[in-house]
Amino acid sequence: MRTDDFDYNLPEELIAQAPAEPRDSCRLLVLHRGEPLATTGDVVQLDAGGCVEHRHFYDIIDYLEPGDLLVANETRVMPARLIGRKAKTGGVAETLLLTRREDQDSLGHVWECLVSPGKRLKPGAVIEYRAGGPHAPESAPVVLVGEVLDFVSDSRGGRLVRFTPQGENASGAPRTLDEAIHAAGHVPLPPYITDYEGDPEKYQTVYAMSEEHSAAAPTAGLHFTPELIERIKQKGVGWATVELEVGIDTFRLVEEDDPTEHVMHTERYHVPQSVVDAVHATKAAGHRVIAVGTTAVRSLESAWDAQAAASEPPVVARRFENAPGSAVEGMGDIVARENATTNLYLMPGSTYHVVDALITNFHVPRSTLMMLVSALATREEIMDAYGEAVRERYRFFSFGDAMLIE
Repeated sequence: MRTDDFDYNLPEELIAQAPAEPRDSCRLLVLHRGEPLATTGDVVQLDAGGCVEHRHFYDIIDYLEPGDLLVANETRVMPARLIGRKAKTGGVAETLLLTRREDQDSLGHVWECLVSPGKRLKPGAVIEYRAGGPHAPESAPVVLVGEVLDFVSDSRGGRLVRFTPQGENASGAPRTLDEAIHAAGHVPLPPYITDYEGDPEKYQTVYAMSEEHSAAAPTAGLHFTPELIERIKQKGVGWATVELEVGIDTFRLVEEDDPTEHVMHTERYHVPQSVVDAVHATKAAGHRVIAVGTTAVRSLESAWDAQAAASEPPVVARRFENAPGSAVEGMGDIVARENATTNLYLMPGSTYHVVDALITNFHVPRSTLMMLVSALATREEIMDAYGEAVRERYRFFSFGDAMLIE
């Protein structure tokens, strides 16, 4: 297995630059793994096995059965992109907030960040950020100051930065760090979205929690509307949420020729007991756990404890009943996790334990996400399905169209 095995040619004009409106009007490619269906005008057989259907996202309800459980990541994106100027030279400096480092500062003022230009932002560098963000005039007040403390190992452009709020808020009280970040920052769109000037709430899911923890959106969830979620619930399909705080690996491609040499950074996640109970009930009734997005996959599969005694009946992912480490062998179960961290890296050959099906977007070539979906289906099915999506002019990446792997 080589990283090149997860590469594909994508015309630049197929990279979506704005979200669909309404959200659930985007296209939906349905991948049936290894299941030949009767050939109709809507079904395309794949060379690698399986077949695809071309639908719209609001049709997702047709593929959900009463008793199924959808699990989504409710994280909210913070205004994590800060553009300021170096205090001594006035040079432009960009900072992307990734993770609070309470191990460095219990008050949460030290963050792990990506910075640019990396070569010029060494320990000791001081950056000033003005109210209004990147378009703020020179007359705007400085509301936040960042001091680079150290490099972050195994991360190009990674730094530890201590932030100090400046000035007062509208009430005349000293500005808090969160207030300063909101005054200076904005939601960080991925670098391949180059000209979007629309509502930043379109880069948040409609079910996102109120607190802001992530550096990027769980984009598979962007397609849901409140009305669609209500229709899904009325059909008898369960809805549950976990949280994974999306961090640095969203922005990193696999650069090693051998993908097993890639190092995944850790991200914080939370799987409450209520979700564990819902998974047990769903599996015991013979229904499916369907993850909404790769971050929901990583949360659920990271909550798998191989040392726990298997429940009765055991929790097993469909098509992985005979895979190594399956709970049919008597060990392994999903357990609650709070404030846990994960660096789970799923690739072909990995065993899924919890997730039976996946709603996802189309991912960047040579990324860990391409490997994750290729572990649920086969690499050949995924590459054939992506080829079909390119031929049919689907829209790709964060604001793009959706895919159901079932």
